[in-house]
Amino acid sequence: MSTEIEPASIEFGSRVSKESIEEGLDFAPLFDEHGLIPAIATDHRTNEVLMVAYMNEESLKLTLALGRAVYWSRSRRKLWQKGESSGEFQVVKEICVDCDQDALVLKVEQLGGGCCHTKRRTCFYRRIDPAALGAGTVKLLGEIQ
Repeated sequence: MSTEIEPASIEFGSRVSKESIEEGLDFAPLFDEHGLIPAIATDHRTNEVLMVAYMNEESLKLTLALGRAVYWSRSRRKLWQKGESSGEFQVVKEICVDCDQDALVLKVEQLGGGCCHTKRRTCFYRRIDPAALGAGTVKLLGEIQ
């Protein structure tokens, strides 16, 4: 991805028909009622899920222009370039969009010690105890190795 692109010059396709969205070649992301689209970051080599975040139109355009992941922080209500304070940047290698273009997968090279604010490689470091499936009490198991 090039840093020569101006984010303001990036235009998304229009959502004119179901067929054009599902079969066409125009990227026409569907943002929700809050102007957001979920973005799942995965390791580009292993496909390990690293994190889930949200993007708005501006952060998606910045990601496309910079080649680094830029998200919208729902809690801070501001743009957030992954790694801006931690140094744990995500270099975007590929972006995939689902069939109706309302969710993204970013295949990234994770730089630095880890992706999670807890300093772990992934934000998904725990799992639900399988014994809880169909039971009333849900417990988390320890860290996934």
